[in-house]
Formats: sequence, structure tokens, C-alpha cells
Amino acid sequence: MEATRPGPRSKVVADADEAVVGVGDGASIAAGGFGACGIPSALIDALWRRGVRDLHVISNNCGTDGWGLGILLETGRISRVTASYVGDNAEFARRYLGGELEVELCPQGSLAERLRAGGAGIPAFYTAAGVGTLIAEGGMPWRYAPDGSVLVASPPKPTQLFDGVEYVLENGITADFGFVHAALGDSEGNLVFAKSARNFNPLCAMAGQVTIAEVEELVGAGEIDPDAVHVPGIFVQRVLHTPAVEKRVEKRTVRAPMEVS
Repeated sequence: MEATRPGPRSKVVADADEAVVGVGDGASIAAGGFGACGIPSALIDALWRRGVRDLHVISNNCGTDGWGLGILLETGRISRVTASYVGDNAEFARRYLGGELEVELCPQGSLAERLRAGGAGIPAFYTAAGVGTLIAEGGMPWRYAPDGSVLVASPPKPTQLFDGVEYVLENGITADFGFVHAALGDSEGNLVFAKSARNFNPLCAMAGQVTIAEVEELVGAGEIDPDAVHVPGIFVQRVLHTPAVEKRVEKRTVRAPMEVS
């Protein structure tokens, strides 16, 4: 008898609330996006409705005031952030300096590689970024006390010489959940990202133990050219169709109108 190959199992969930089932208090979340570009806003909104607290977020930045991860931040749902960029998020700065938030700042390239390494099963790697600074030497404020003193400081990291050049050891990052936003996805979780919205999304998809992807366009299994796939479905456990998700511009710059004589 000729063996038959089992058919594809759909990973599509009915709505955003179903997508975030199982995300509980104290969970760690690797969230894709950069500023307001490519952020999984539908999943973040659902997580806010779920009411979970004490979250550890790993993301390039923590959203903007009143948008994206900023919604969780301003309602006190996040206790720790691993990021490379604060930006213009005034609430982030207020909570950090006021001792309400623990923050591990990391060079942007190192953060990207830490996520990629974690997803690839690499426990640690050496990099020149941060050598000779508090990143390597320790003492960077992670959490302040209400009086402004440093309550928790970063520990020193191991360094090593390679061919006479000093490098610092950075650990790979994995998270309980990965939240990502893609332009296109299929029912098996294969994902395609649009231009700069790719940013940290593929890395966060790899780093999550359970990765949830919101996709603007959803197609059936086999409809995406395999050569076009940015993240294969093996890394994705749940898919949410979000055809009308809101998109915002973080900073709008326009040229003054030209005078016509």
C-alpha cells in the first residue's frame, strides 16, 4: 500500500483574543517592530484586554506614547524591558527613571544577534560591540530606586582576546512568546514581511517558544512561493488574519510648499 502524506494543519485562529490564550502573568515576549513600523498591534491590544501583568518584553523599543507596547507600558503591565532604543517615549523614560521599570539596554546589532542566536539554538557569542563600556564592564543602571540611586546594576560580562582584539560575550535570547506582524502569511505559518517592516520581526519569530503572527493577507497552504518565504512555518504556532490593522507614522516630515511666482 502506498503511504499517503498527511494534509497541512491550519494554524489560523478565529480572533485576536484566541491568539493570545495562554499568555499569563510574568511571561516573556519578543515583539517585532521598530517604532511604529511593523508592530503586532492587534496582538498587543488583545494582550492588554487580557489583563496580564509583570511582563518581560524584548523589543527594539517599547512602542510610542499611547501606541503599540506603549499601551501596556502606560498601564503598568510591563516590569522589565530588554531594548536598544528608548526614542521619544516619555512614559518609558518616566517609569525607568522613577524606579517603576527595569531596563536592560543593549546595542541594536547585539540585540538582533542575541534574538537570532536564541532562535538558532546558539547559547552565546562574542562581539566587539560594547567593549570598553558599561555594557562589558558592568554598572549600567537596570533599575533605579525612588530616590534616584541605582537599585540594580548590570553585571560585568566575560571578555576574550581573539587575534589580539578584545570581544565581549553576549547571551542568546529566547522568550516564552514571539509576537510578529507580517504582510503575507499562509495557514501553515509561512511568513513574508514588507520592506522595512521586516526589521526585528523574523528574529522575534525565531526566538519565541510559541510564536503568534498577525498577517495582513492570508492565503492557503502552498500559495506562497517557497523562495519568497522570510520565516518558515516551523517557527510559527498561531496565525491571526488582520486585514484592516491600523498603521501609524511615528514622525511625519513634510517639505514647505514652494512659492510659485
